[in-house]
Amino acid sequence: KPPERVFAAFADPKQKRKWFVDGRDALDIIAYDLDFRAGGVERFVVRFGPGTPIAGSMIENETVYQIIVPNQRIVFAQVMKRDGVPFSASLMTIELFATAAGTDLIATHQAAFFEGADGPEMREHGWRTIFDALAQFLGD
Repeated sequence: KPPERVFAAFADPKQKRKWFVDGRDALDIIAYDLDFRAGGVERFVVRFGPGTPIAGSMIENETVYQIIVPNQRIVFAQVMKRDGVPFSASLMTIELFATAAGTDLIATHQAAFFEGADGPEMREHGWRTIFDALAQFLGD
């Protein structure tokens, strides 16, 4: 898909919710809001279901968008909490590059992990799962 289509999947709240938080059997979605603009906030709260490593835990993610260049770049800062206690803070850059096949998405994730954190390996796995869901949503 072209960068404009990929960017729209991040920018439109209905589209983003579909691939970013909906459709995950092990999660109960408590809240999801997206204000996609520089200075805007995206927030979701989920509870992990039975059979997950952290069953019953509430995870909250608050994202503040720093820089948005339509169809090219999205930079945001995130704080994640488990049961109200922060366990990581990160800066993420998403870059979109047009190619003959569609779009290359380059994600750069910088994070600080605190007590009780999932760590870099689990975070990488999480983002790969999220980007796989995006690709499926886009029909790739």
